[in-house]
Amino acid sequence: MLDCTKPDPLAGNDDPTLPLVACSTDGTGTYLLGPSAIDGQDIKDASASLNQQQGQWEVDLTFKHPDPWAKLTGDYVNRQVAFALDSRVVSAPVVQQGPQLGGSTQITGHFTATAAKDLANQLKYGSLPLSFATSDAETVSATLGLSSLRAGLIAGAVGLIAVLLYCLLYYRMLGFLAGFSLVASGFAVFGVIVLLGRWISFTLDLAGIAGLIIGIGMTADSFVVFFERIKDEMREGRSFRSSVPRGWARAQRTNLSGKTVSLIASAVLYILAAGQVKGFAFTLGLTTVFDVIVLYLVTSPLMMLASRSPFWAKPSVNGLGAIAQYARERKAAAGVLVGKEA
Repeated sequence: MLDCTKPDPLAGNDDPTLPLVACSTDGTGTYLLGPSAIDGQDIKDASASLNQQQGQWEVDLTFKHPDPWAKLTGDYVNRQVAFALDSRVVSAPVVQQGPQLGGSTQITGHFTATAAKDLANQLKYGSLPLSFATSDAETVSATLGLSSLRAGLIAGAVGLIAVLLYCLLYYRMLGFLAGFSLVASGFAVFGVIVLLGRWISFTLDLAGIAGLIIGIGMTADSFVVFFERIKDEMREGRSFRSSVPRGWARAQRTNLSGKTVSLIASAVLYILAAGQVKGFAFTLGLTTVFDVIVLYLVTSPLMMLASRSPFWAKPSVNGLGAIAQYARERKAAAGVLVGKEA
């Protein structure tokens, strides 16, 4: 006699074409099963529902091919049919009428809501051929998360100060204008993030801070492009006053092209990415937008005013004395060559 308290030696490896002695899943019943008449994959859907008229839970079954079920129920009227899973009988209802056409049927009994749903899931999904492997998981405490966030903000502040110092050392007082624009852009982005936090509960995470830090570098690139275009104009022999508007006309096309590419990349990354990467893409796109706004509304007007000021035109102030000297030497050399040819 089969002892249902011991492990099944077949454990789901039985031959469906041969008879089988099987236990019920709860171990309270033993069944002698004939060869399998319907494969479990033929079950299209199974769901639990409450019969409103009788006030009892039942399991509704739908088959992909109705004919095998109709034949089976026609042959087993007033007899039990067993649904087996891994050599265990999960349900053995009695066929009360047959044949049952249409490929659908109901399993009734004294089910609770949980039992009916569990049976429906067993019949619908069966023994899934899936394996799950535990991936790396890491739990970060609130203190550690706050420390990491603070470290990211400090890194961003250090990066901002480093960029400001570089601008001042390399571009003299023009670097001061760049620094003012950079700080204005930073305050604007920070203000928007604070407002978004109040309006839509936006939170700044480590990935978002990384986007802000990269945005600082991209904003500095805009100033570098602008100032280098001014230098190019002065190398051609133009004055500081005339070089600024000409340099701006050339620089804005380059800057707009670069910012457009960056903004498109941020939008695509935000749409396609998930998790914290979205925060990185959002802050990067936000800093890109404010970079363009500050460049047009702050940096360009300040530079235009500086170009009309005698104070800012001094080489010791704007740091362009070497460029102006190079332009004079080039012009003098060109004059000498013209005199020799004459």
